[in-house]
Amino acid sequence: MGVTERSVIFVASDSAGETGEAVVRAAAVQFHPQQVEIRRVPFLRDTSDVDRLIHTVVERNGIILFTLVIPELRDYLVDQADRYGIPYIDLLGPIIRRLEQSLKRQASHTPGMIHKLDEDYFKKIEAIEFAVKYDDGRDFSGILQADIVLVGVSRTSKTPLSMYLAHKMFKVANVPLVPEIQPPEQLFRVSNRKIVGLRIDPDKLNVIRTERLKTLGLPDSATYANTERIRAELDYADKIMKRIGCTVVDVSNKAVEEIASVIIDMYRSK
Repeated sequence: MGVTERSVIFVASDSAGETGEAVVRAAAVQFHPQQVEIRRVPFLRDTSDVDRLIHTVVERNGIILFTLVIPELRDYLVDQADRYGIPYIDLLGPIIRRLEQSLKRQASHTPGMIHKLDEDYFKKIEAIEFAVKYDDGRDFSGILQADIVLVGVSRTSKTPLSMYLAHKMFKVANVPLVPEIQPPEQLFRVSNRKIVGLRIDPDKLNVIRTERLKTLGLPDSATYANTERIRAELDYADKIMKRIGCTVVDVSNKAVEEIASVIIDMYRSK
C-alpha cells in the first residue's frame, strides 16, 4: 500500500536508527502535503524486541523501514512482517550484500559502527561546540580561530548554516551586521578568504521577518520587518562586505544544505 494509506512509518534499527530516519524524512518530503508520522525504534537486540515492534505496527497499520545489520535479527523481522502482512523496506541489506559481492569479503555485521568514537567524531563535537560559543557575535575572538566566518543581516540563515557546517567538521563563527553597531575589528584582521557574506533579496527577507514576528506574537508593522529598514540594513551589509573584500553568496530561496555546499566548495577551492 502507498504512504497515503499507511501514514505511520516505524524506523527499526539495532543501533540508533538515525540513518533510517534521515532517509524516511527525505523521502516523505516528496509526498507533501501528506503528513507522515515517523517513529524511531532503536537498539533492537533480540527477537522479543522485534515481537513488540510487530505488535505495535499491526495495531497502527504501519510500515517498517529497518537498518538491521545483525543477520539473525533481520531474518526474524522479515519472517514476522511476512506473517502479519506488514509492508517493509530493508534499507541496508541489499547494499551490504552487493558490497560483499563487489569487495569479495564479508561485512562485520556490527551495529553502531557509523558512530564509532574516532577522530572525526571528536572533530565534529569540537566544531559544534565552537559554533554554539561563537554564534551571533557572542564572542568576536572566535573570528580569529574559525575556519569560516559568516556575516550578514538578521535572518540570513547564519546560525543554521553554522550548525550544518559544524556537522561537516568546520569551525564556524557568525557575525550579524547592524547599521547601528560597528563591525568587530577582527573582521578586518583575518584573511578575507575565510569570510563569507550572506546576501538576500529584500522582498524575501521581508516575508521571513514578518513570519518571525508572527511567531513571536508581535505586529508585522514593527521596524524589524519594515521595507525601508530592510533595504537600509542590506545596503549597509553590502558596504561592509565590499570593504572586507569577501566572497558573497545569495541565500534567497536556497535551502541550508544548498548554501552550505556552495560555501564548502569555495572553502576547499581556496
